[in-house]
Amino acid sequence: MLADACDLLNPQGVHPSVDSIAKRCLDILGALVGLGITGAVLIPLVVAMQIDSPGPIFYSQVRCGLHGRPFRIWKFRSMVVGADRLKHLVNNEAKGNIFKNRNDPRVTRVGRFIRRTSLDEFPQFWNVLKGEMSLVGTRPPTVDEVMKYEPHHFQRLLVKPGITGEWQANGRSQVENFEEIVEMDIAYQQKWSFFYDVKLIFKTIQAVFKKEGAY
Repeated sequence: MLADACDLLNPQGVHPSVDSIAKRCLDILGALVGLGITGAVLIPLVVAMQIDSPGPIFYSQVRCGLHGRPFRIWKFRSMVVGADRLKHLVNNEAKGNIFKNRNDPRVTRVGRFIRRTSLDEFPQFWNVLKGEMSLVGTRPPTVDEVMKYEPHHFQRLLVKPGITGEWQANGRSQVENFEEIVEMDIAYQQKWSFFYDVKLIFKTIQAVFKKEGAY
């Protein structure tokens, strides 16, 4: 059903970024570098996580990718064990079909650090290497979020989901309105080029070093 809704919005075919060989080569190269860094930080990160909040190292969740197709995303766990079951107890400070809380009590001490530095996202380089994601694209929404989409929201699913994207590079956690995020995702599709992806990657790195990471 989700894929059909996306196809109706894009009768001319897939977005050119999906079939770009240059973009795929960039993804593979970036994924290999990212996985190398992930391996380098894995042991000290695991030790810190287990001291702070014993439990699984990784967190996985089914998300919606290109044309709404479901896939399993991977992250380093940044919340207490069983955090999904406690979500209803936390106030959503964002507007629309996203969930954000600046002082989410479910986030661990180490979790706040890896979110601020974006280290929690590094396992997603495996998703990129597999072709389920791209380095740059749209952040993959949850199935529950997509089930609440209005017709124009599905346009953001016409490109592969990315580790970073337009709103991460230009707003990070300061953007809390879903409609604004949708506008930025659609703008990315309109402005897309190989070199624009490279530009957004470098802008994201700058944002992380300026401590503009997620919360």
